[in-house]
This record gives sequence, structure tokens and C-alpha cells, in this order.
Amino acid sequence: MKTALTIAGSDSGGGAGIQADLKAFSANGVYGMSVITAVTAQNTVEVRSVQDIDTDIIRDQIEAVFDDIQVDAVKIGMLSKPETIEVVIEGLKKYKPSFIVLDPVMVSKGGHHLLQPEAVEKLKELLPLATVITPNIPEAEVLTGLTITNLDDMKKACEKIYELGVKTVLLKGGHLNSEPNDLFYDGQTFHLIEGKRFYTKNTHGTGCTLSAAIAANLAKGMSLLDAVQKAKCYISVAIEHSLDLGHGHGPTHHFYQLYKKELAFNE
Repeated sequence: MKTALTIAGSDSGGGAGIQADLKAFSANGVYGMSVITAVTAQNTVEVRSVQDIDTDIIRDQIEAVFDDIQVDAVKIGMLSKPETIEVVIEGLKKYKPSFIVLDPVMVSKGGHHLLQPEAVEKLKELLPLATVITPNIPEAEVLTGLTITNLDDMKKACEKIYELGVKTVLLKGGHLNSEPNDLFYDGQTFHLIEGKRFYTKNTHGTGCTLSAAIAANLAKGMSLLDAVQKAKCYISVAIEHSLDLGHGHGPTHHFYQLYKKELAFNE
């Protein structure tokens, strides 16, 4: 059994964060573990409050997992303050996992800022440790200072993020007024990862889910580009069959294929 560890915040609504990551790990065939960096009180409509976890507890969680269980890949999500980022950097340098997928979570679907402004520069110190970073358009604009409106802008942003020291960049294009095509850049070659737009408001946790699926695929031994492409297929199905739960942005369907098989079996 391959394993993956998520280092991220908890979403009480179950659609994003730690909850989404663990579902995506399971759906993609790996054993999931977690280090919780913050607890959020949120649902499909809003984030009501955030409680950061004490850094000593974060450090203890990291050490408890790595000291006992083989970690084949790490996915990193919400790291809201500089002190949290620093303790995560310390842990990664100590244990040196083979694969690190960094999803730079900055703003919730409802517009709540999940990364403190003073933490942005600290987050850049984490980039050289990452195997791949998976920003969306707004996050890439914060990291680069660029305005991104088309594919050429995406290429420039990828190059600028790559210069910050990350090994590869997956820039997600879902915020553009076109098909949700993502751009993969390894410092030499651009690969366009094509997607299909599904007109649904139920997209809560899509970024978390995609990055977790990439981590799961890397844990299973896929090449990085194959891991990204397979994860893109997975999240596309999850969005296509997303769940109309709550009064806001409902969650994606992490286990659609499993539920489909179960329904067919019961029939």
C-alpha cells in the first residue's frame, strides 16, 4: 500500500482541505494521513472563522507520521501564517520526502483570505522544496505580480514562478473565460493539459482535490506529467458529477466511480 500525507487545514463542510485530500487519496488508491495546520468553521457558503494550530502540535504531527510510517508523497495546502510555513519547511528538510505537491491556498471559494498577507513571501521559501506547485490564476498573480488573461500570460507566469526555485509548475486555467486548460512547465517545455468546462456552481475543493490526486499518483510511481494528466481526468469526472449540497458552492464527487459501481451492483 502506497501512502500520501496531506499538510493542510480542516474544512468542517467536508468539501475542501484535509477532508477533500483524504477522500482523493482513497479514491486514487493510496493510504492517506494528515497534519492539520488550521481548523476552519466553514460550509458551502462561507468561512466563519479560522483557528490556527499551535506550531508545536504541527511539528509533533509531522514527526509522529514520519517516524512511524513510510511517506511516499506529500501534499501541502493551507498554511495561513509565517510560523506555520517555517515549521513545515523544517519538517520537510528533516525527512526529505521524495515528492511534494504544493497547492498555494490563498482564498476560499467564498472569498475568505486563508493566507495572511505577510505569509506570501515566507511561502516562496517553500517553493524550492516542492516537486510541483499548482496555483490557480489569482494565486499565480499574487506570486508573480503579473496580470494573467490568456495563454501567453500563463506562460510568462509559469516562467516567473519557476525562477523562484520550484522544479515544475502546473498553472490552472479555470479562472479564464475559456476552456479550463492547465499549463504544465518543467523549465524547458510547456504542456497544455486540456479540460472541459462543466457549468456548475458546485466546485468547492477542486484545487485541493486535484493536487491531492497528483500526490497520490506520484506515490504510486507515475511520472510527473502522467500524474498530472491522470489527476486532471479524475477531477474532471468529480466536477461533472459534483454534489448539489448546501446553499452555496457544493463539493465535487470524489467517489463517483465507486458509487457508480455500487449502484450497478445493487441493481
